[in-house]
Amino acid sequence: MTATGPADLPARPTAALPVGAPLRHRVFRALWVAQFVANIGTWAQLVAAQWLMGDLIQSGLAVALVQTAMTLPVFLLVVPAGALGDIVDRRVLLFTGQFVMALAAGCLAAFTALGTVSPGLLLGMTAALGVGQALSVPSFQAVQPELVGRRNIEAAALLNGANGNLARAVGPALGGLLIAAAGPEAAFALNAASFIGVLAVLAAWRRVRSHLSRWAPSGCSRRCGQAAGTSGTHRCCARCSPRPRCS
Repeated sequence: MTATGPADLPARPTAALPVGAPLRHRVFRALWVAQFVANIGTWAQLVAAQWLMGDLIQSGLAVALVQTAMTLPVFLLVVPAGALGDIVDRRVLLFTGQFVMALAAGCLAAFTALGTVSPGLLLGMTAALGVGQALSVPSFQAVQPELVGRRNIEAAALLNGANGNLARAVGPALGGLLIAAAGPEAAFALNAASFIGVLAVLAAWRRVRSHLSRWAPSGCSRRCGQAAGTSGTHRCCARCSPRPRCS
């Protein structure tokens, strides 16, 4: 009979956190609900844009270009947008991306209602929607540990995936109903309004200073650097971050 050492003991199972645990965090919960509404609006707009393009030009290629205009900016800009999120405040970058999407949807709704929309304008506004999405996606993923804590990241990922899949099922159906009832401009207007909740949550969110981008110097740090450059010393003031770069 051999002795059982610590290495032979079975590992103690860790308690699995409930999937809904991230929803206990106020900011994540508010952003999750607002993002669900915005995702529904985006899918409704995509259906309406494809329907409108088919009405403007009876061409399957033109209809396919609507999807390309939506996804190509994400493919080209998502990596640079992720790098930009390491330089500027991610909350500001998220707000900017969502505002661009709301503005593009609102302009498209107005042009369609006025009867001045053209295939090129439709593709341009759809591409602007993709640019806003490219700015938002990397920062949204990067702030998840800040919103829910590292223990809840897996549950948050599951909830975000369910959010997108459910919106993908509801959005096109709602878009079709709006097209039949009031025309594609109604779906575009819905999408523009759907971003109000996300913009409100982001505007009210106050990030903890320790989570701000490490490459974005505060006003105090800038003054410290200026003082160091003029006086030749490298002493930081007491208002700087707990881990100042100068010594």
